Amino acid sequence: LPALAPAVPKAPVELMGLTFDNPVGLAAGLDKNGSCIDGLSGLGFGFIEIGTITPRPQAGNPKPRLFRIPEAQAIVNRMGFNNQGVDALVANVKAARFKGVLGINIGKNFDTPVENAVDDYLICMQKVYEHASYITVNISSPNTPGLRDLQYGESLRQL
Repeated sequence: LPALAPAVPKAPVELMGLTFDNPVGLAAGLDKNGSCIDGLSGLGFGFIEIGTITPRPQAGNPKPRLFRIPEAQAIVNRMGFNNQGVDALVANVKAARFKGVLGINIGKNFDTPVENAVDDYLICMQKVYEHASYITVNISSPNTPGLRDLQYGESLRQL
């Protein structure tokens, strides 16, 4: 692929103690389990964010869960944090050769009650901390029941 595509120009950005090769990164969602890190690194992103990962593997929402709406040029995503669990992601990160900025996006399992959500985030945080350049705490998915309740009040303070 690099032989076919021009080199991505360097346009370094420094932010929060990290140096990004350029300001264009890959957001979480494409590589949920960190199994494609090395392949994606060849595309010239200034950072790669993997996940969302949860403590335990989960299948996500029932299929179909991705819908095209051609007349609106839109795609509706109802994936539901499908992933192989944090231990599988950590194994994939350890096997990768990528040396750039790597973000890891963490979430709670579908069946974890909202009042216990902090436990899920702590499990993930403790397991990915040494492998991540930064960690994103995902509390915004409309596809996980009650998750957005963590955006306010005491629930947010606990996180």
